[in-house]
Amino acid sequence: MKVKHIDHIGIAVKEIASAGKFYTDVLGLKIKDIETVADQKVKVAFLPITDSEVELLESTEPDGPVARYIDSRGEGIQHIAFCVENIEEALEELKSKGVRLIDQTPRRGAGGAKIAFIHPKETNGVLIEICERD
Repeated sequence: MKVKHIDHIGIAVKEIASAGKFYTDVLGLKIKDIETVADQKVKVAFLPITDSEVELLESTEPDGPVARYIDSRGEGIQHIAFCVENIEEALEELKSKGVRLIDQTPRRGAGGAKIAFIHPKETNGVLIEICERD
C-alpha cells in the first residue's frame, strides 16, 4: 500500500458556524466549501492547508456517528485520513494482513473521495480513514 500524504484531519464539532471561527478568524484559514453527506448524517466544512485539509464535521442527525462521538468523547479530533494510491488494492492488502476494517469496500465520502475506515481497535484507538481522490 502506498500512502501519499495525510489527506485531512476530521474534527467533530457541535456547530460548524461557531467552531469554524477559530480556524478562520484566528488561524486565517478559509472555508473552501461546505457539503452534506446524507448517508453519513454529517455536514462537512473543508479548510485546505497545503496538500491537506482540516474537515469540520457537524452531525445532521442526533443519532449520527459524529453526534454519538461527541456524546461519548466531546468535540475534538475524530479521525485522521491518509491518501492512498489505490484504495481497492490498499483494502485487499489490509485484509490479507488480518486488519479489522469497518468498510470492506470503498464508499463515497465528502468531496467525492473514495473512503474506507480501519477499525480503531487495530490502531490504538485512533479512527483511521484511507481515501483516494480522483
